[in-house]
Amino acid sequence: MILYGIKNCDTVRKARRWLDNNGVVFQFHDFRADGLDQSTIESWLETVSWETLLNKRGTTWRKLDAPRKEQLDQTTAIALMLDNPTLIKRPVLSDNSSCKLGFKEADYAAHFGK
Repeated sequence: MILYGIKNCDTVRKARRWLDNNGVVFQFHDFRADGLDQSTIESWLETVSWETLLNKRGTTWRKLDAPRKEQLDQTTAIALMLDNPTLIKRPVLSDNSSCKLGFKEADYAAHFGK
């Protein structure tokens, strides 16, 4: 199991703490430090839509110029996320068959049977 995100994100820190405190074995992958490739994003898109994966609420999105925001499809969204990994909703918890976006303690508890 891999938890993707960035180290200084509060939500990622909460997810990491919850996983540690509940004995869930995982690897942490920092978008900024470790990079991100297209095949990883495409594997997530087998479970969630690109519209859900793309974070339109953050400062990175607000800083994008209007033409880049207005003409989105899956291909351009993937390119944007590769260029700006902080456009990805965080954290992404991924295993071989699925991925979960964001962190809510109750959702993690239900997912892991805790």
